Amino acid sequence: MNVGIMLPLFRNTTRDAVAAAHEAEAAGLHGVFAYDHLWPIGKRDLPALAPFAVLARVLAETSSLIVGPLVARVGLVPDEVLLSQFLSLQALGSGRVVAPLGLGDGLSEAENEAYGLLRAPIEERRERLVGLLEELQRHDLPTWVGGSGPKTVAIARAQGAAVNLWSTQVEKVASLAEGGEVTWAGDLPNDEDEMATLLDELAEAGASWVVGTYSTNAAVLGAIARPRPWFSSR
Repeated sequence: MNVGIMLPLFRNTTRDAVAAAHEAEAAGLHGVFAYDHLWPIGKRDLPALAPFAVLARVLAETSSLIVGPLVARVGLVPDEVLLSQFLSLQALGSGRVVAPLGLGDGLSEAENEAYGLLRAPIEERRERLVGLLEELQRHDLPTWVGGSGPKTVAIARAQGAAVNLWSTQVEKVASLAEGGEVTWAGDLPNDEDEMATLLDELAEAGASWVVGTYSTNAAVLGAIARPRPWFSSR
């Protein structure tokens, strides 16, 4: 199982995000990921950095980390732009980029409305998701699909993409892992014993990735994960 963290993007500069990436690499983690939000959910007056530019800098300043947005929302930018952003990352770090995509949900709807980016009907977004997955895979980019709804999972399975779950119970991971690859992201416990237990349970359930939020201590996560038999060699 691979392990990573989310980068702190709700800032005015990239300083903290880049520092967190260096800490993650030094700790032996496999990757770092970036939120795709116009502001922190529910906190409209706070800043948020654009994920792809930050991830490009991380690729340039590190040598081993895998990067990706978590998740890039279909419809936030034109599909051609979203594809070009992923391909630009791939050009900077071939083999070090994953492409997680999502349909967006009610929690982020206010962001779209504030900028006149009204969300297309769900069926249209699903069709666009399928098209993007196919195109990304033609360029040899590993793809994830965020969400646990039956139709979303069906799309991921049909397209050979991993299903990405956010703070979902271990039992749900185990159930979905029976049908294909599953990745997990969310808050990891601060207590080291509790973190170790959850990581072991997620590995046993079949998760291929665990990604902690940006409050996760990278050094602690690395120290717990590296000796485990499930830890993927870098």
